[in-house]
Amino acid sequence: MPAHSPLRDNDPVRYRILGVTQTEDHGTVASPGGPRLRALLTALALRAGEVVTPATLIDEVWAQDDAPQDAPAALQALVGRLRRTVGKDAVASAPGGYRLAATRDDVDLFVFERLVRQGTTALAHGDAATAARSLDEALALWRGPALADLPGHATGPEALHLEATRTRIEAGLRLGDAHDAVPRLRELLTAHPYDEPLHALLIAALRATGRDADALAAYETTRRTLAEGLGTEPGPRLRAQHAELLHTERRSAPAPERAPARGRRGNIRPRLTTFVGREPEIAALRSELREARLVTLIGPGGSGKTRLAEEAAAGIDQAWLVELAPLDRPEAVPGAVVNALGLRETVLLTGDRPAVQDDPVALLVEYCASRSRLLVLDNCEHVIGAAARLAETLLTRCPGLTVLATSREPLGVPGESVRPVEPLAPDQAHRLFTARASAVRPDAEAVLRDEDAVTEICRRLDGLPLAIELAAARLRMLTPRQIADRLDDRFRLLTSGSRTALPRQQTLRAVVDWSWDLLDEAERTLLRELSVFAGGWDLAAAEAVGSGPAADLLGALVDKSLVVADPGGEGAGMRYRMLETIHEYAAERAAEVPGLRAAAERAHRAWARALAEEADPQMRSAGQLPYISRLETEHGNIRAALDRSLGAGDEPEAASLALAMGWFWWLRNYRHEGVGWLDRVLRLGAVLDACGDRVPARDVLVRRTSAADPVDALLAVRADDPPHPLHSLRMRVRMMHILLTFETGAREGLVDERMRRYVRRVRDHFAAGGPEAARVPGIIWPLTEFFAGEPGDVRPSMDASVANCRAYGGEWEIAASLMFRTHAVVDLSGTPAGIDADLAEMRRLSRRVGDRLVEAQVCSAFGEAAMVRGRYEEARAEYEEALRLAEEVGAFAEAPFLIARLAEIAYRQGDHGTALGVLDEAGAAADRYGVVDSKAFVLMLRAGLAVVEEDFTRARVLWEGARDECLRGTPPPQFLAMLGLVEALVTAGESGPRDALPLLAGTIRAAIEERCADLVLATLVDSAAGLLSDLGDHARAVRLLGAAGHWRGDRPRPMPDRAHAERAEAAARDALGTERYGAELAGGAGLTPGDVLAEVGEAVRQPVPEAPTRR
Repeated sequence: MPAHSPLRDNDPVRYRILGVTQTEDHGTVASPGGPRLRALLTALALRAGEVVTPATLIDEVWAQDDAPQDAPAALQALVGRLRRTVGKDAVASAPGGYRLAATRDDVDLFVFERLVRQGTTALAHGDAATAARSLDEALALWRGPALADLPGHATGPEALHLEATRTRIEAGLRLGDAHDAVPRLRELLTAHPYDEPLHALLIAALRATGRDADALAAYETTRRTLAEGLGTEPGPRLRAQHAELLHTERRSAPAPERAPARGRRGNIRPRLTTFVGREPEIAALRSELREARLVTLIGPGGSGKTRLAEEAAAGIDQAWLVELAPLDRPEAVPGAVVNALGLRETVLLTGDRPAVQDDPVALLVEYCASRSRLLVLDNCEHVIGAAARLAETLLTRCPGLTVLATSREPLGVPGESVRPVEPLAPDQAHRLFTARASAVRPDAEAVLRDEDAVTEICRRLDGLPLAIELAAARLRMLTPRQIADRLDDRFRLLTSGSRTALPRQQTLRAVVDWSWDLLDEAERTLLRELSVFAGGWDLAAAEAVGSGPAADLLGALVDKSLVVADPGGEGAGMRYRMLETIHEYAAERAAEVPGLRAAAERAHRAWARALAEEADPQMRSAGQLPYISRLETEHGNIRAALDRSLGAGDEPEAASLALAMGWFWWLRNYRHEGVGWLDRVLRLGAVLDACGDRVPARDVLVRRTSAADPVDALLAVRADDPPHPLHSLRMRVRMMHILLTFETGAREGLVDERMRRYVRRVRDHFAAGGPEAARVPGIIWPLTEFFAGEPGDVRPSMDASVANCRAYGGEWEIAASLMFRTHAVVDLSGTPAGIDADLAEMRRLSRRVGDRLVEAQVCSAFGEAAMVRGRYEEARAEYEEALRLAEEVGAFAEAPFLIARLAEIAYRQGDHGTALGVLDEAGAAADRYGVVDSKAFVLMLRAGLAVVEEDFTRARVLWEGARDECLRGTPPPQFLAMLGLVEALVTAGESGPRDALPLLAGTIRAAIEERCADLVLATLVDSAAGLLSDLGDHARAVRLLGAAGHWRGDRPRPMPDRAHAERAEAAARDALGTERYGAELAGGAGLTPGDVLAEVGEAVRQPVPEAPTRR
């Protein structure tokens, strides 16, 4: 692309990331959706034309927040949205990830970089005019701030922008444009006060305008700014300008280096093991030691602080390690430093100033005041006050001294730079384990083939180097899998450290004991109490569970590296957690004080229940997203609270918590898990009833709960028995359990007579109406008629539910009940007749309520109605909006079906290529989320497409896959009817219509018995007419077409049904003639479903010679 025209109207889609991300398509600029969508596009544009792994994209798109529970799935959904925004071909799937179909010339950042290089090169060659033109074009691309949607990558572009700005000003100065440069430079220096090249340009601009006095004043301002802000003097260029201003040739030279001290050059001893895993941190730490005079490495015990400090110091002259761990008195700290520097021996040998030995601090000040030294104060935590006082004294009185400290908490000295030493990243931990394993096992390569076990060891040991080394030492007698399986008892397992190490570093328990011993009693109490949390907590949760001043004590535990503080996402507060090793230790310590542990667990259960009960109604409101996110974050804690409530035999608490979580489980596709929790609650109730409400011992309770049968327990209750005090609560739990069970279980086994009676008992409780039936989960009671397998008309129940919700519910409940009724009407009748009023009210209510899931369901209902009416573009728009809303709220289990519906629209319109592409996306989503019914739907549509393309071998394989998925799920009758139709069409392609007709007859019979919609029957009968036409039975075929057309009414036939019907009609007209064709068609319009079934049955029984017509 020519440099003079970085953005041209006739170019393809361009990507603008030098600001808020935008696309440009032939001069039209647009911003692609929300911040995550823009972040994804930015991440791809940064690597235009390259394959980017999902892991990289997830890290970047969710850099400011915790990634969602199923991050790869969320990414896939986001990619789908991006394709719909910028074009499906713009983002290609490739082995290993995704690729933006673009070149670097399509991205403004890379054009900007190229133009800046051209301008800088031109100026270096003395061509100021060319430089100015190139740089003007580059700066015109800048909309700033760069990479606004991916700020983690902005540092480089921002620095290049500043360089381009400086270079453009310098080019202007060479071209004589000094007057305009002065105000621009002053503005830039306000933002960049320490940028020496900008200061130099300002002085040059002032000189060029004849303002030498102002230039001298500018130099003095610069000198003072650098001295006060950075403690440095101006660099050579500025000093040269100053000298020229003073009309002297004297040059300022750097201060001469102090001659190194005689004798030893440090005491850092080489280690006997290789340093693994923190190589980049060494360079960063050495760099920081050049900028800051006190750097403190903090982290939990065993995190590798000492080794990192030694490795960093080993490359620095005059680095001295002072080991403070052996000290048992704070006042011994100065003497330890004296000893490490070898000063005591020097005084004794020379007899020089023997009195100084009585004041080691004075000796250190006198010795270090004129020398450059690096002191490494190792393990300061147990003498933290003394170490801090000494460091401050020496640093303020010895200008050439630098201190590197290691501690489990900061020293708290002014000017201290604190660097947390984080656990090793997974790949670093794996490398360390492998290196240490090679030292203890000659056959390490074979032993380490169990990579899953090694990964588990490194993860469960939190990436702590010492723990990993202790685990590797166990390879002398255990395999990696045996070690991993024993980590629940890690403190007993990991006891084989180096005999030459300090005692507190020889076992994992000793490492943590050292930190525990440094806590006061209040801190120990809170650490014990915090052990009840699973997966982290926030300050409010700590205050709810802790018995002391949680904020102060929690801060102390963070400072002492026993608790990790993690910044929350945007707008969220700090979250806290323990490393797994610390958590296990704290739990052991809590078990030593049973009363304290029990009180903390009760407080934790109460906190979790209050959180879930607060969130439950909010999840069905416009403000649902923060609550859904909060429950995702706290899900581990809620699981722990539920388990403890069940273990304590507290049925009301466990039931209330499970009910409050039920909608979340359904919405976020934790349905299998929800079934498990609700099942345990129901079993607990059955056990307590059998025990007379006396809670047995925990082990007995667990055994009896697993053996209890909650279905039999309800069926055993007689109608005249007095109601149990928890009857209403239990019924709500049962209804939620039914909902989740029938959303997740296999169709077979859920509809036996015993289960039908159980479901009817639960349904009848809510069918009586009242407030319980007008809120979740009671509101779903009409749907249980489908579950119970009752073939009657459900519309009266739906009408009753709507009326009850109008009387006792809110707008959400009314909208939901209307939605159930609308879907029932369309599913049962296949017609949208009479639902327009319900649809309009649903849309009005859903927009007022703001629940994105209900809005998505309403869009889906509108889409369904439009599909039935043949308004495919309208249906597509509704389904796309439903998909967007479902993805926004995280209802990922809804996405596969909605995507598949979009594919079906393309299929019905005859656009098979688009249908297959969208089905790929739907199938991947169904696999990822385990949505069985959607998997079956996708496979069935694929089989139908294969039939149209006459690839009957592939169609058979796809049909069998759809059938197998149906056996695992709970598909509705109309879906089974369509599956039967596809089987018949596949069979017709394989062996002819004669073999297919009996299969289709059976499918029609089942559809009639299941009361499938007229539209479903019409589709089946149209296909039966096609088979009869192929068999030459044209009169019967036309009668069936007449019946199907009558049932369809004014609804058009979709593709491929329309093609089959038109072919059969044409063949019949040729065979029968126009008059008889019309008579048979009119006669068919009066046939009932039973008549049609009889017609097809007669055709099956009375073979007709097959005509040579090919389907």
